[in-house]
Amino acid sequence: MPKPSLPQGTRDFAADVVRKRQYIFNTIKSVFELYSFEPLETPAMENLDTLIGKYGEEGDKLMFKILNNGISNPKNIEKSKAGFEKVLEGKSSSDLTERALKYDLTIPFARYVAMNHGRLTFPFRRYQIQPVWRGDSPQKGRYREFTQCDADVVGSKSLLNEAELALIYHDVFTKLGIAGYELRLNNRKILAALAETCQAADKTVAITTAIDKLDKIGMERVKEELLQKELTATQVALIERYLSMDTQPGITLTNAEKIAFLKNFFAASETGMQGIAELEYIIEMLPPEVHLVIDTTLARGLNYYTGAIFEAKAPAAVKIGSIGGGGRYDDLTGLFDVPGIPGVGISFGVDRIYDVLTELNLFPAEVQQGTKAIFFNMGEAESYYAFGIMQRMRAAGISCEMYHEPAKIAKQFSYSEKKQIGYAVIIGSREIEQHYCVVKNLATGLQEVVVFDNLAAYLGR
Repeated sequence: MPKPSLPQGTRDFAADVVRKRQYIFNTIKSVFELYSFEPLETPAMENLDTLIGKYGEEGDKLMFKILNNGISNPKNIEKSKAGFEKVLEGKSSSDLTERALKYDLTIPFARYVAMNHGRLTFPFRRYQIQPVWRGDSPQKGRYREFTQCDADVVGSKSLLNEAELALIYHDVFTKLGIAGYELRLNNRKILAALAETCQAADKTVAITTAIDKLDKIGMERVKEELLQKELTATQVALIERYLSMDTQPGITLTNAEKIAFLKNFFAASETGMQGIAELEYIIEMLPPEVHLVIDTTLARGLNYYTGAIFEAKAPAAVKIGSIGGGGRYDDLTGLFDVPGIPGVGISFGVDRIYDVLTELNLFPAEVQQGTKAIFFNMGEAESYYAFGIMQRMRAAGISCEMYHEPAKIAKQFSYSEKKQIGYAVIIGSREIEQHYCVVKNLATGLQEVVVFDNLAAYLGR
């Protein structure tokens, strides 16, 4: 008999982890709603033709395809077990891979907008908190099933949206206590201008995809990849010069110095100057406490971005990299034959944010506590009476439970401490007669006598 196991890159979440994750979700959700975004959910799976080709060659390789289970053909329902197994023998055939688990939340959102654009009020501001799946190599901070938290605005080209999304990053990280984060900013118009300047406009995607790997594989391997994509040595040298602004050891330029470099580099490119102007607008709109850094190496490999692109980096003390990203996509719904609906959005990587908060010890202590009080089981008659008191506490909104059977006090204390319960409530025969209980704070050891009528106020402090 096989031992129980999990698919690689997936995890179970025990109660303490779920509570911490909910703390992150609730923090992000509160900021989304503060900025007037409304919730949306889409199915775990999408039709394959909805997803395929939307994330570039790399994304297509990492997509989890779902095998056709044979039930879609009514004739298969009547087949014997052997006959059904025969249907599944062809599971590697391309005609049986018609659906896929969603790779991100953006393309399903674009599909939703394309299907419902006639009844939506634009600009449409939505947020979405759901799991996605990618066939990545599992490692620290990278999983095959993980949760994304997205916020998008569609139906508006205003750069005010980019400024607000940057502020959402700042507000969330501030509420979570993540000091020292960096919000990196670039523009796909600048990257398109780079390809034009190299006289390789037809290789924009290849150039962008290679640059996107820079922080993982280094400059030399990026140059090798560009040469393999049939760029000339002269073109590769020009790309290296562009990237040098952010890759020279020991040299850190200010945003103003980087803007000056870019204006000189792209002086002859209308596309490049437009991208630079958009960078300047966003920077000017944001207060100085937003840790915004122009990063010319930032590319984001997804093909649908058309303007500003963001990437949120964890504090340098935590070796985990990106904890969020996004950008503008001015024709995403055009992929579904509904052109002319511009959009911009960002995403939070909750699983990596969880790892950051854990490593930096930033989770509040109260996040850990689930049950506020436990009523000790002092015997059949006593527990019957205490059960009624416990229900009064629940009606007052106080989370509590009763130990499941009469047992030694030491055993009940041990159970309570292992579950990190806040208070123990002891009601014996004498307490019932005199209408009070003994309440012990399990964290401090303080023990007090509390009358029943005051118990809810005492525990709810």
